[in-house]
Amino acid sequence: MTTAKNDALGVEWVDKKKYLWLLGLVVPLAPFMGWGLVEATGWGAMWFVMPVLLGVLTQVLDKIFGQDSTNPPESLLAWLEDQRYYRWCTYLYVPLQYAGLVLAAWTWSRPDVSVLGKIGVVFTISLVGGIGINTAHELGHKKESVERWMSKVVLAQTAYGHFYIEHNRGHHVRVATPEDPASARLGESFWRFWPRSVWGSLKSAWRLEKARLARLGKGPWTPRNDVLNSWAMTVVLFGALIGVFGLGITPYLLLQVPLGFTVLELANYVEHYGLLRQKTATGRYERCTPRHAWNSNTIASNILIYNLQRHSDHHANPTRRYQALRHFDESPQLPAGYFVMFRLAQFPWLWRRVMDKRVIAHYGGDASLAHIQPGKHARYGVTPPGSETEEITV
Repeated sequence: MTTAKNDALGVEWVDKKKYLWLLGLVVPLAPFMGWGLVEATGWGAMWFVMPVLLGVLTQVLDKIFGQDSTNPPESLLAWLEDQRYYRWCTYLYVPLQYAGLVLAAWTWSRPDVSVLGKIGVVFTISLVGGIGINTAHELGHKKESVERWMSKVVLAQTAYGHFYIEHNRGHHVRVATPEDPASARLGESFWRFWPRSVWGSLKSAWRLEKARLARLGKGPWTPRNDVLNSWAMTVVLFGALIGVFGLGITPYLLLQVPLGFTVLELANYVEHYGLLRQKTATGRYERCTPRHAWNSNTIASNILIYNLQRHSDHHANPTRRYQALRHFDESPQLPAGYFVMFRLAQFPWLWRRVMDKRVIAHYGGDASLAHIQPGKHARYGVTPPGSETEEITV
């Protein structure tokens, strides 16, 4: 544990979770765990270790360890963020992720591994890559150039490098508004949200980068375009793996891409479902507040995804490091951790039964204040707005 003390204010605080953050590295180590279990038992199904870890074990651990809504003292936040130990907990994810990807490619190339086993490897490595996007999310918000570069490296596995641009310069500006493709609407199923978010985020990233380069007097077709150079990293990575392990790994390598970024889209769907920033008298949206993101304080899940579930503070302070993110009483709370909610999201009728009443309750029973999917207003007893094409300034 780490003890910090501010002598000027007489504040002393102990970080009881300091060494628990190392457990986040269990995720990139999962392929090696699967390999060991297969070698020990001879059961190819052991390659599915990651779906079991996230789908079952995290739920059990969340029940056992419960929730933690405590915050570090405000006077110690700067000190806490300056501790390099916490940064290394995320830095180490990167080499372990890539070591696991090499192990996966080697396994896909082996003729003695069954197709079922190879599919198990696909699911395990895609979940590593998908949660790796969250690691990239943590690194990509930081000011240090090495961390932003590492963010792009992590994103190369899932070919989602444009997330680095769209999330920072698009989503954080438009969050919880109809203009944001990554903010889910009340009554919108995950399966309808997925293509809207994937395609909308890609288009937004390209527009943002094109506009940035235009301000520099350059066209979009340049190596300085961060969309293009991030995709180039993916091409080089995949080309190297195929060159070493053979063309036979190609279907498995490509399959893990959409499975990986679907993990991110599940998080996007959960984080702001139905929440809407209201317009002010000037026609602009109100500032993003803790009321505009769903949160969860389940300990085990937060450890594995670097406090992503304290999402409100992240939007209020995007550069704040994960170990210093705070809980807010006014933030709407999910009924369970993210990994449970991810499963619910895949069953629209079940998701609506659990979440729609919570969205409406969050707005004091007034569903008209929520972010409703066009065409679904009648379901919630709300009159549709007069014009969905109204010009709005963010």
